[in-house]
Amino acid sequence: MPKDPEIAAHPHGPGHVAIIMDGNGRWAQARGRPRLFGHHAGARRVREVVEACPALGVKYLTIFAFSTENWKRTQVEVAGLMSLFRRYIAKEMQAIAVNNVRVRFIGDRVRLDTKLIALMDQLEVQTEGNTGTQLTIALNYGGRDEVARATKRLAQDVADGKLRPEDVDEETLPKYLDTCVLPDPDLVIRTSGEARISNFLLWQSAYAEYEFIDTLWPDFTAEELSRLCQSYGARDRRFGAVKA
Repeated sequence: MPKDPEIAAHPHGPGHVAIIMDGNGRWAQARGRPRLFGHHAGARRVREVVEACPALGVKYLTIFAFSTENWKRTQVEVAGLMSLFRRYIAKEMQAIAVNNVRVRFIGDRVRLDTKLIALMDQLEVQTEGNTGTQLTIALNYGGRDEVARATKRLAQDVADGKLRPEDVDEETLPKYLDTCVLPDPDLVIRTSGEARISNFLLWQSAYAEYEFIDTLWPDFTAEELSRLCQSYGARDRRFGAVKA
């Protein structure tokens, strides 16, 4: 666990941080290396960030690992990423369990290979009793895809008579989302200098605070996360209301 005095919980810091981990490919190319080299470096960075969360008062951490749009990348890069996910999950299982981290995966698993799905299932079962940082990994995830899948399940319940159409409101749909057991994110961070949300947690982040930073993901540190959490704590969050 980090001991640096700069890494400490802010009394009004975020309980749930979501991160769009961007910039792996550019980080590698700047060093004359293939994009997959950057993805490996980015994967190693995840553990430092996860380990920093308890000291910062961050109970929930959600990371965007692979989007539904990422299948458009080259076959070599996609295959390399899938191999990386398999090896990373297998390697990190014991370390994550020892640190009392609970792991969940969100996204559509249908397109993933069976070995990867089995590892994901195993890690979820292995850590389901852990009470520390709640780590959610978005893998083959897209916000629009998630809402579409949730709507299909909701519509089926209406068709089956389990739910009346007039009872459907903005509190209903979240119960069908992949994140139904999680609180909405308080703070969403995107690394690499891009200022877009890339189809990530569209419903859940309606009132989240955003930070778009220039740091490439493999260079992102626990100290930078601490700084962003402190900045969040100084913000005035009104959720559409006006203070008297």
